[in-house]
Amino acid sequence: MNKEQNTSLENVLNALKNEKVVAYPTEAVFGLGCDPDSERAVHALLDLKQRTWEKGLILIAANYEQLLSYVDDAKLSGERRAEVFSYWPGPVTWVMPAKSTTPKWLTGRFSTIAVRVSDHPLVQTLCSQFGKPLVSTSANLSGLEPCRTAQEVRVQFGDVFPVVDADVGGRMNPSEIRDALTGELFRQG
Repeated sequence: MNKEQNTSLENVLNALKNEKVVAYPTEAVFGLGCDPDSERAVHALLDLKQRTWEKGLILIAANYEQLLSYVDDAKLSGERRAEVFSYWPGPVTWVMPAKSTTPKWLTGRFSTIAVRVSDHPLVQTLCSQFGKPLVSTSANLSGLEPCRTAQEVRVQFGDVFPVVDADVGGRMNPSEIRDALTGELFRQG
């Protein structure tokens, strides 16, 4: 990581700690993210995206352990857990049973939560240094294409928007989404 990226990462980490929405590269597109435990930050993200809370959100993490505060791991059989882990880290999002304590601002109208352990090095670093997962949704204003560069993020959200200036991974499509209890495919990756 060069000095400019390191400064950018430091600024984004400070913004996250201050309950701000940030942008960062993922496997295919830039993501908008925030502290999943901050209702204020999540509502700011939803307002920015013009997205209703009922849909629920994705959490992106450096490792599975970061997700255990939100996921009801006891509801996964060993076989199902093994299948999930066979895709991680990587671009597959799994819809898992949520703990009863997981905030509704994350799960929406569901009793599940969508989670992913990313293989993007910068996401790994960001989540590791922040110490927990991030809310993750594509960085784009309603009706516009998801941003694939930091410059596109600045065009859509403004020059002062906290963004990690780095490259997205090589994937062309957003993450695949599957049901962790059944393996059912919800969205092709």
